[in-house]
Amino acid sequence: MVTAADGRALAVDSIGAPDGKPVFLLHGTPGSRHGPRPRGVVLQRLGVRLICYDRPGYGGSSRRPGRTVSDSADDVSAIADELGLGAFGVVGRSGGGPHALACAALLPGRVERAAVLVGLAPADAPDLDWFAGMTRSNVEEYTSADVDASAVEADLAERTDHILHDPEYLLRFLLPELTSSDRRVIEDVAIRRLLIDTYAEALRRGPDGWIDDVLGARRPWKFELSDIAVPVLLWHGADDKFSPVEHTRWLAGQIAHATLRVEPGVAHFGAVEVLPQVLKWMVDPAARSRFASAGTGFAR
Repeated sequence: MVTAADGRALAVDSIGAPDGKPVFLLHGTPGSRHGPRPRGVVLQRLGVRLICYDRPGYGGSSRRPGRTVSDSADDVSAIADELGLGAFGVVGRSGGGPHALACAALLPGRVERAAVLVGLAPADAPDLDWFAGMTRSNVEEYTSADVDASAVEADLAERTDHILHDPEYLLRFLLPELTSSDRRVIEDVAIRRLLIDTYAEALRRGPDGWIDDVLGARRPWKFELSDIAVPVLLWHGADDKFSPVEHTRWLAGQIAHATLRVEPGVAHFGAVEVLPQVLKWMVDPAARSRFASAGTGFAR
């Protein structure tokens, strides 16, 4: 447990190579520090010390009511200070993507590079149809966030109750909206178990983190993408319906040192499978050089 600057508690995991390159992994929505990640032996081989924490309101972390995307930089900085870290990398997956960009923009001199996997663009992004191609359940959830926060709270409280009584509920709820690619990923027994475990941990004390993530995604981010001066990898599955790929294409046009990779035939949960290769990009200059000339996507 780490104490934030304002006294809140932050639940943190640090796994992999103790003397490896530190990389923060910021989980999706809903999610927790237990989210899908490479096994310790894989992280050891990569030379990565992976640091995961529960965003406020999830798992073991205290809530921060009214939080914005930019607030994540404060918490990541506090955790890095507690762990004695100077510079580090940041990876954000899905709902964690905007938070990773906040760290890249607001922690100059500490964040060395960043990666965003199947992330979202700001709600006020000009020249982007934010909801185009997005699955119905997400459209309804984010639209409610714009007009009636209490409706979002009631809906997510009900879903949280279902998940706590039946850990596989959320995956069944999402099943009709999953592409064949996403279905293949979650049918893997190990990945399915990791997803179920992270949802259960995320929501064990209630839906607050989930609610605040959804509301925060539609609020102003309170930082400028043009302030990001470090290399950023933007990865997206071309068939993603939860965070449509046009969000990442838009981000690529706003970030000065962005590398865009769109993977054909892959959707949202492909971000789980590609994470080891992204971590290698984060820490291995030779891998970055090979990747820069590798074409559209990662080799499988």
